[in-house]
Amino acid sequence: MSRIWKWYLEKSFVSKISAGFLLGIIAGMIFGPSATILSPFGDVFLNLLKMVVVPLVLFTIIVSVNNANPKELGRIGGKIFPYYLITTALAVFLGIAIAKLINPGMGLELPKGSTIEVPEAPVLLDVLLQIIPTNIFESLTNGDILSIVFIAVITGFAVSYMRNANETHVREWSNLLLKISEAGSEVTFRILNGILQYAPIGVLGITASTIGSQGFDSLKALAKYVGASYLGVGIQMVIIFTIILWLFKIPVMKFFMNTKEAIMTAFVTSSSLGTLPITIKSAQKAGISDRVANFTLPIGATVNMNGSAIHFGVGVVFAADIVGFDLTIGAIVGIILTGTLAAVGTAGVPGAGLIGMSIVFTQAGLPIEIVGLTAGVNVLTDMIFTTCNVTGDLVGAAVVDRSERKHVSVPDEAVQEHVSNNEK
Repeated sequence: MSRIWKWYLEKSFVSKISAGFLLGIIAGMIFGPSATILSPFGDVFLNLLKMVVVPLVLFTIIVSVNNANPKELGRIGGKIFPYYLITTALAVFLGIAIAKLINPGMGLELPKGSTIEVPEAPVLLDVLLQIIPTNIFESLTNGDILSIVFIAVITGFAVSYMRNANETHVREWSNLLLKISEAGSEVTFRILNGILQYAPIGVLGITASTIGSQGFDSLKALAKYVGASYLGVGIQMVIIFTIILWLFKIPVMKFFMNTKEAIMTAFVTSSSLGTLPITIKSAQKAGISDRVANFTLPIGATVNMNGSAIHFGVGVVFAADIVGFDLTIGAIVGIILTGTLAAVGTAGVPGAGLIGMSIVFTQAGLPIEIVGLTAGVNVLTDMIFTTCNVTGDLVGAAVVDRSERKHVSVPDEAVQEHVSNNEK
């Protein structure tokens, strides 16, 4: 038994998760709806990943802030947020362009009597105010990532200032707090390594229950819609992200090889936050500095939604085709602006995709009931949209890290050593 376990541990994460994914597809096709009996295995995997998100974000950001300075963090934030807005706007435009070529809604009709309850769209000011929690422990319990990032940043700064205090006992306390944070980060990563050994079983459960319950009937009915979604994400990842990496002189193939674990996990779990622990590990493997990765990736997981932006672009053309609505240039420009703000502004909010689509549809004057027509294939499209979201987060972190190297003298040999250590 120990020999089998040793053999299993020696296999790469990608090969193990790929095996789980393929076995899940086979099980789903063979057993159909009965395959949902395997869904608890997938639920356990997702719960384990979500379990480590809060301590991972909290501890790593506190440590990262103590290894940086306020000016440096401000500079990083000033780079990453424009990246989010620009790539999201490109993604909305790409979704519209691809859908206009394919016309995914042609031949389909709005379901008669269909109704859909749309959550109330949040006011931007309220979203910003909610970042500052009234109860720290409530934010930690609820997993409000943006609030947790805020808590971690101000805690990190407080510890950093304490380390430079005149009082000896205050400096001792701060060093103790920093050591606790570093230890907490290390413990969390060790727990994560154990969770990843269970990942193939979890992936099998998720895939089998998804394929078994959804089948391919709904996919056939909305094949053009799904195809436009996958094609849009494919172009965003293969062309746009590649160009961005190339412009910043980041080796493209090497980057995607080092981040493939996060990309595959995002595809299977359909959760940017659930994938976050693996995203951070992949960033380390790609040689992205901890101070950049630990600061930008938690924010990106809740704010940067390139895949969702493509979803909005494809969805609005899909709806326009069904009702015979002709999108003018002015309407398309309005959709791009609205889609960009909707993707960023509703990120992390429960029912974010539904809210975002309703905002964009309202802007274009389209019936939001059409969202219900796509519900049958949401599971399939969410997989690829989440993959794009996570990849966009990693590309943004890599770009910022590359631009930051001129401010911090980090020899290429040191970066390579950092990558090698994380590959071991």
